[in-house]
Amino acid sequence: MIHRRQRGGSMIWLGLLLGVGSMMAATNGSAYEPKLPDTSLWPQGRYVYQRNCLVCHGAYGDGSGEMGRDLKPRPRNFGRGLFKYRSTPAGALPTDADLERTVRGGLPGTAMPVFNNLSDREVRSVTEYVKSFSSRWRHATNYAPALVLPARPAWFEQEALLKPHMKKGRALFGIACAACHGPDGSGRGATAQDLEDSWGQPATPTDLRLPVLRSGHTLEAVYRVLLTGIESTPMPSFAAAFTEEQRWELVAFIAQLRRDHAAAISP
Repeated sequence: MIHRRQRGGSMIWLGLLLGVGSMMAATNGSAYEPKLPDTSLWPQGRYVYQRNCLVCHGAYGDGSGEMGRDLKPRPRNFGRGLFKYRSTPAGALPTDADLERTVRGGLPGTAMPVFNNLSDREVRSVTEYVKSFSSRWRHATNYAPALVLPARPAWFEQEALLKPHMKKGRALFGIACAACHGPDGSGRGATAQDLEDSWGQPATPTDLRLPVLRSGHTLEAVYRVLLTGIESTPMPSFAAAFTEEQRWELVAFIAQLRRDHAAAISP
């Protein structure tokens, strides 16, 4: 949402250089231990990948498949080990559930389709095989548990309470988001044309008025992106910049943008 070019994910690679080995992180009072790739699934995963993914992502997972070269946005380069849509903190690898969700549900507005024809084991094996393309998956320091999303506030369900929170969200949106997404959330902000991702490709801001975004269709999915940011794009994490309530107020305003847009285009 804030206009910021982001070209390399340099902090991520700095983390690789500073150290490798096991990582234990506290999550809800319990120890977190990363689960490294299951290489026993790679043979089956390679077969599934070749049949379903190679044509766009390429034989080496670099996004240079025969059909991928002309796609916009370009297919993910798995060799970089950077993933836009995840439930983990900024800079961390996605969880297995994040990868499986993308395979199962696709990414709206892109050439990434829904693969609901694959069995659970096929989905699991191909997501494990994707990890073979980047060394980032071999280092436990790059892992983190999924962030726990707070419950949607009760004021969402009460119109009298919702309006003042939504008004605050509008003000926050004007400060932090409108430059890229536009005051109306259409994705046509003043700086939108200048944005690029880490691959040097145009990073067109999302039209937040749409009912289904690439991150998901729920308001919780919008909140999650405010926490995690979108890796390798100018969309930062607002985990530190805003409080929990402020993030929900932003979500409330985005929800209103959706309602207004739906009413405007309805026959």
